[in-house]
Amino acid sequence: MTSFYRFALLGLPLAVAALLPPATAHAQTSPAATAPPLAGTGSLTGVVLDSLGGKPVPYATVVLLPPAPNDKAITGIAADDNGRFAFTKLPAGPARLRVSFVGYGSQTRAVVVTEGAVDVGAFRLPTAGTALGEALVIGTKPVVEVRPDRIVYNADQDVTNAGGTAADVLRKAPLLAVDGDGNVKMRGSGNFRVLVNNKPSPTLAQNLAEALKGIPAEQIQSVEIITTPPAKYDGEGTAGIINIVLKKGVDRGLNGRVSASGGNRNSNGNASLNFKKGKLGFTSSGGTGAWYGPSESDRTRLNKLDGSTLIQRGTGNFGGRWYYGTVGLDYDLSERQSLSLATSLNRYNGSGFNNLVNYVTATDGTRNQVFTRPTESLFSGFNGELTGTYTKTFAQARREWSVLGQYARNDGTFGYDFDEYRNSYVNLDTRLADKRERSRGRTPGSEVTFQTDLVQPFGDKQTLETGLKTIWRQTASVANVDALTLGQPNFERLRDRATDFSYDQNVQSAYATYTAKVGKKLNLSLGSRLERTALAADFRITDTGFEQSYYSLLPNGNAQYAFSDNNSVRLAYSRRITRPFIDYLNPFVDRSDPQNISFGNPELDPELTDSYELSFNTNGKAGSLNISGSVRRTDNAIEPIRKLAPELGITDAAPGATAQTFANVASNAFYQLNFYGSAKPAKGWDISGGPDVQYIVRRSPALGITRQGFTAGLNFNTSYKLPKKFTLQSFLYSSLPSPDLQGRGSANLYYSLGAKKTLLNDKADITLNLTNPFNNYWPYRNTLDTPFFEERQEFRQYQRAFRLSFSYRFGQEQQGKQRKSISNDDKKGGGSKQGG
Repeated sequence: MTSFYRFALLGLPLAVAALLPPATAHAQTSPAATAPPLAGTGSLTGVVLDSLGGKPVPYATVVLLPPAPNDKAITGIAADDNGRFAFTKLPAGPARLRVSFVGYGSQTRAVVVTEGAVDVGAFRLPTAGTALGEALVIGTKPVVEVRPDRIVYNADQDVTNAGGTAADVLRKAPLLAVDGDGNVKMRGSGNFRVLVNNKPSPTLAQNLAEALKGIPAEQIQSVEIITTPPAKYDGEGTAGIINIVLKKGVDRGLNGRVSASGGNRNSNGNASLNFKKGKLGFTSSGGTGAWYGPSESDRTRLNKLDGSTLIQRGTGNFGGRWYYGTVGLDYDLSERQSLSLATSLNRYNGSGFNNLVNYVTATDGTRNQVFTRPTESLFSGFNGELTGTYTKTFAQARREWSVLGQYARNDGTFGYDFDEYRNSYVNLDTRLADKRERSRGRTPGSEVTFQTDLVQPFGDKQTLETGLKTIWRQTASVANVDALTLGQPNFERLRDRATDFSYDQNVQSAYATYTAKVGKKLNLSLGSRLERTALAADFRITDTGFEQSYYSLLPNGNAQYAFSDNNSVRLAYSRRITRPFIDYLNPFVDRSDPQNISFGNPELDPELTDSYELSFNTNGKAGSLNISGSVRRTDNAIEPIRKLAPELGITDAAPGATAQTFANVASNAFYQLNFYGSAKPAKGWDISGGPDVQYIVRRSPALGITRQGFTAGLNFNTSYKLPKKFTLQSFLYSSLPSPDLQGRGSANLYYSLGAKKTLLNDKADITLNLTNPFNNYWPYRNTLDTPFFEERQEFRQYQRAFRLSFSYRFGQEQQGKQRKSISNDDKKGGGSKQGG
């Protein structure tokens, strides 16, 4: 049977289900946990919320008790990942519900069970060690929560984030690491997806390192690390998904926040304003900021063929500015129907100056070379998104249907200007430059997405989730190069180095997930996603191109066994796909450094990864612990490869120059053991963290390379509450070098100290942060070893920094409902971008 008919047979029932009238269709949500059946006709439903922000408390323990003073439990369940719970088949009469979760205080409420359905409303849990008053809650959530399917870093509870950006936040999240260039890795891999409020941001996909600087830390509620995503998520991101949850609006009243910070590495100001009146809810936020600092780098390359040595030393500075704004509207059409619109704008631009001194020493002295090259690089990015959602719920618990649509525009620019002075150790007058070159390029792009999801419960213990989705994605790269040599009057356009490339990527997908509770302790989930990808490329300068399409079947499943309310073991499997995006595909040849040329490969194939994970979770009054072992295997892996320039088709490069591109040349395996826990050694003192150990094997028959070895990392976070509303906090992340395909990556060290004082009747905070106070910079050292050359490179990231921040909150602060969102987590970036 052909792939087309297999797709049709799976997609047909999903399509029929999606087109059912609202009386039988509903949206994708996690099913509320349901208690074991008892003898009776009554039922109790409700939701567990965090009293500070009104967010759901997933997996909270809900126990049904007889009337006081009898505390012997009748039955109990865990809430679902939206904090919802449901008891069914209960006998009529008085009872009590007791709700609790690690890191929170418990709450008990008297209820009366009738012969019909009773909604007991919301249980708002206070954080541990705090009191819940009539209108005011004083306390904090745990900085890190270990849940059965993810680890959650509550960034709003970490005082060292004040005045920072999303990049600062991701540095501190478990299982993540950020290097000196801003490249993010998840469990040692750059192949993952980043979502914002469960939806994609094309800006993040295009250039993660720069775009993260444009999201202020004050807007981030939490960061969720999902290592084995279910079928409802797009198939992209072989290491998993990072979901950045931004702070949302309120249920009633007018509230907002203003803040500002300044320091020697960055500064920013941002604000938010929200209200809820009747059926209409409004949320908004906006801000602007800047980053700046010095840069230094060294490179030494030995050419094994002719014995020549290249030494490069670069010094300079970098800087940029970002702008950020969001507006959201929610409107309740009726009790069970709602509409929402959300729009966001994100723009950044910056530049970097690097003064490069280049030495070449050859065995033949006549080939010795020296020149200086001051280079200014320019870049910018813009992302605008508009998302609309219609949601309908039903009288039957857990039934919901939704339709979502999104339009996104994502454009970027890049360029450089350099002057080259040969046989000189210093820069001269511009008129004496032996060569001048300038380049400008742009990468326009757009996405249109349509998605429909539904959940159909079957009784109290079974649920079927299905959905359809399509993405129409267009991107391109247009660039020109102008050059001027000594003696020429004007710049001339270099036609043979221009790029005019367009790339269309359309993805249609269908998924189904079946979940069931087997007995009282075992939960099973089985699902699969079928995706069809159609590609079309057009090289307008050479009047060539190609078209292709392929199908991908991506199964997944997990089983969770609960030994008790606080201890469980989970086994999970998933297959995920990686599709290259513009930064990997862009054929533009970047020659801003003549000795280190780079370009993309538009003929890359996708890669598939199989992941297996076994984890143990335990929660108690003293804290929580997660121990997980995982294996990830990727065939046909996309890897950056570096060779001498003529080997990659660059025949006019300088002697000894290298070129880098991307290719499907490796098979990678990651064997990983991770420990992560949290504890409260004393009143007011919280600690969390743990080590991560990996054994990595990279094989490339095409290059004749096998590299393997261990690497490890450590993440540690601690905070302590002092009298008079002072809080101290510190963070540490360190990692060992890791084996790369053609060399070895760098080690990492990053630490910070913070102190916060709350004042003005708990409405304001003033925070002082110090980053890497005991060393001015951290040297990121990389090595490269090929049959033709070996290279050592060092980039010095100046991380010693201070930042003073002030924030003020006004009005009522109560969390609003969560919007449905689109998750286009299906593509891979490149270079210093996401997935780099």
